[in-house]
Amino acid sequence: MTENEDAPRPYRHDGTDRRIHNVDARTLRSLAHPLRIRLLNTLREFGPATASKLGERLGESSGATSYHLRQLAEAELVEDAPELGKGRERWWRAVHEGAMFESADFLGHADPEVRGAIGVVMHEVATTHAQELNTWLGTMSEWPQEWRQSSDMSDFKVRLTPELARELSAKLHAVVESYRDAVPEDTEGSAVVRTHLHTFPRPSA
Repeated sequence: MTENEDAPRPYRHDGTDRRIHNVDARTLRSLAHPLRIRLLNTLREFGPATASKLGERLGESSGATSYHLRQLAEAELVEDAPELGKGRERWWRAVHEGAMFESADFLGHADPEVRGAIGVVMHEVATTHAQELNTWLGTMSEWPQEWRQSSDMSDFKVRLTPELARELSAKLHAVVESYRDAVPEDTEGSAVVRTHLHTFPRPSA
């Protein structure tokens, strides 16, 4: 199944259409570290930042964020933003707005390092989803009534074949995509909405 690491992002540093990176084995190995994934997601969501600013946001030392940013740069996932720096200050930005990969391709990979890497990435994505949902549940009382009524936390159980399960996911992806750019960024009362999609089989007994 195609996994979308973090597609919808409000930040586009060059004004072009969304740029989605197709993850290969090399990129996957470089990305397979919880802090690197968090750094990349933060740059995609909030835009360029320095290592020290990222460290403050994520509760990490600037030394740790600097090291892992350089590793992400070697994998061409982040890059310098020299026009934003002052003096020796070094700013970083994400190269892509999101990443796509077929998890099944890596789960059966001949290289055990790649199989381990996909496990790290998938579990970190799941952890991020859980953290985001828990943050919403802990802060929802601070949002206007309209947003509290617009939120959703549902689960469904239907019997499908693998082919129909993939078709279901594709249709749901298409529905979400149909709303992209429907609301200008500066629209009063709007917010960035996170939608999580998990589709997986369950044993019958």
